[in-house]
Amino acid sequence: MKRTVLTVDDSRTMRDMLRLCLIEAGYAVEEAVDGEDGLIALSRHKPDVIISDINMPRLDGYGFIERVRADAAFNGIPILVLTTESDAAKKDRARAAGATGWIVKPFEPAKLVGALARVLA
Repeated sequence: MKRTVLTVDDSRTMRDMLRLCLIEAGYAVEEAVDGEDGLIALSRHKPDVIISDINMPRLDGYGFIERVRADAAFNGIPILVLTTESDAAKKDRARAAGATGWIVKPFEPAKLVGALARVLA
């Protein structure tokens, strides 16, 4: 059975790129357009891993990660942050919220797939 990745990003282009990369790597993909939509997606499908942007409308990535970590049903799911942000303080804030890892956009598909393999091992 394929492992499922939930991608949470307000950019349609980024979601499309992630979907193509992840499907090619053998993953099933669920998508959400922001943190609020991501919480709804979690209630429908429990993914094996989450990839989330930080800068999104309605509920940003920090709030999304905090809400996921606050729910016992989902708090063990690895969460990789995929963002254009490279500021150390923002990275620290994401880790404090419960992020498992941090990848800066634009991403290299092989590095993303490698990061997924590491957090799912």
